[in-house]
Amino acid sequence: MDAPALVLVLRYRKAVTYGFHVLLGALEEHRTSTPYEVRFGETPEATATHVRTALDGGAQRVLVLWSFYSPDAEAMAGELALIRGLVDAPNVAHVAGGVHATAEPVQTLDAGWDVAAVGEGETTLLRLVDAAGDPTGIPGLAYRDATGAIVRTRRPERRPLDEFRGFSLRWHRFNALEITRGCVFSCRFCQTPFMFSAKFRHRSVANVRWHVDAMRERGLRDVRFITPTALSYGSQTDEANLDAVEELLASCREGIGPDGRVFFGSFPSEIRPEHITREALRLVRKYCANTNIIVGAQSGSDRILDAAKRGHGVEEVRRAVRVGVEEGFRINVDMIFGMPGEDRADVEASLGLARELADLGARIHAHTFMPLPGTPWREAPPGDVAPETIREVDRLSQRGALYGHWQKQRDHAVRLAAAADAHPRPGRSRTILPVVDR
Repeated sequence: MDAPALVLVLRYRKAVTYGFHVLLGALEEHRTSTPYEVRFGETPEATATHVRTALDGGAQRVLVLWSFYSPDAEAMAGELALIRGLVDAPNVAHVAGGVHATAEPVQTLDAGWDVAAVGEGETTLLRLVDAAGDPTGIPGLAYRDATGAIVRTRRPERRPLDEFRGFSLRWHRFNALEITRGCVFSCRFCQTPFMFSAKFRHRSVANVRWHVDAMRERGLRDVRFITPTALSYGSQTDEANLDAVEELLASCREGIGPDGRVFFGSFPSEIRPEHITREALRLVRKYCANTNIIVGAQSGSDRILDAAKRGHGVEEVRRAVRVGVEEGFRINVDMIFGMPGEDRADVEASLGLARELADLGARIHAHTFMPLPGTPWREAPPGDVAPETIREVDRLSQRGALYGHWQKQRDHAVRLAAAADAHPRPGRSRTILPVVDR
């Protein structure tokens, strides 16, 4: 058997499998003249073994594909160094993609990767395969040329979601199905609208149904969705489109069959508080199996919500939780502590709201603000949670009313700020940001 011209080795981690499955879904339908193989490296050592095997087998080029979020960038750079220490060669290139590489391509190259993939990856990967792994001139990449100068190519084309599969049949890799990409709500702390554009692109109901039918044929019984705001499906504005949502859910309910389950507005997606109505929740109850809903509140201070450009106030959060509980759902409420410009009054407002919602029966999913690359608040200070706030959060946790990895996120926030300070943008500095009055 002839050696493949190209071997793609995925650094395949549980936290980022969805992104790889989408790329594989695009690849399996793509016709190319390049002979290639795909291998999955589930540990750094296994990844290195796949690279070595490919080289020993005569592969002309090996691309090691990485995807990671900003909080994981430092740890992944350590893994990259480990793998390079185990095996390396001139025809091996490490390619980083995802939101961090998109937001910080130079920082990504400085951390040791050969190529940073910027923006949506489907068309970029297909062109890389067509070029047998040579990145020269391919849209959506940043890399260094022979002189060491950084080359940035133009952004890749944004294509309709229906043009690419949402998971991989060929490699039997399934995941929650992305039904919406991009977001019209440009929250200042969120990377999504700034990576995918501040508008919605929805997968059609017919295309979603094709995926559901494929899942059922293979014995899968749970349908979940990836979307920045679930009840925005089918909408191009800040308003919910319940007719489109019902069409989607009815089709999925029919497609997955009597033994299957549909989940909507629960992990890994959420619902904006102003979209929650009795009518909307009764649609979820009619077609879906989940008894819990995730609501994005983020703060109990109207001042902070305005500064973050959330597009809703505290009263909408209260109303959403009350309605959700009355309709029989367990409500999980996302809240972020340590937001830029937050003062003691804002913290007290958030803690007061958290206690109030917990008394109604909600659970608080606590986060610490992280200055994520690619967001308007990238230069903001890392979230600073005062000791008295920590004590109150701990009390809520002990009564079972609060959960989350907010402590770890505090550490991530500090590391992200340090990395950003090491790669400053001209004319920008890390300062306490003012908060405008409502």
